[in-house]
Amino acid sequence: TAPCSGRKGGHKGRARQYTSPEEIDAQLQAEKQKAREEEEQEEGGDGAAGDPKKEKKSLDSDESEDEDDDYQQKRKGVEGLIDIENPNRVAQTTKKVTQLDLDGPKELSRREREEIEKQKAKERYMKMHLAGKTEQAKADLARLAIIRKQREEAARKKEEERKAKDDATLSGKRMQSLSLNK
Repeated sequence: TAPCSGRKGGHKGRARQYTSPEEIDAQLQAEKQKAREEEEQEEGGDGAAGDPKKEKKSLDSDESEDEDDDYQQKRKGVEGLIDIENPNRVAQTTKKVTQLDLDGPKELSRREREEIEKQKAKERYMKMHLAGKTEQAKADLARLAIIRKQREEAARKKEEERKAKDDATLSGKRMQSLSLNK
């Protein structure tokens, strides 16, 4: 171990020891039994003077019941000593699949509701826009009308210029033909 690092050295070369599942189960059962005995002693009766039916039940009972009891008993810090009445604190309860109500009305979150409202508003706006009832649609239609008029005028001017040019070329050809005839 290095004195300056402040950490203890690792056990790199040691053989690892694995605990078998049976040993783990035996340790859990011993801890649960110990917790039950302590609980019975706190209630005022010792383990031997307690109800023999309870002891028999605790030995023969399912593990799921034992786990539920331990889950309720284990609390962090002084939670077990102080009775807390916090209205904001909600105890989480797990629901089974059979208890879920899939047919009932599903409550949407705030974000989902806002997203749906935004989409509906956009659809309404597009319908109004296509019908020409919005301010932007009116401005667009007015702009289009002005552009159409300008294009029609430009086309008319081109047509007149072309006719004038054709007339000029025709009159020029006539003059040439007249001058050749002389």
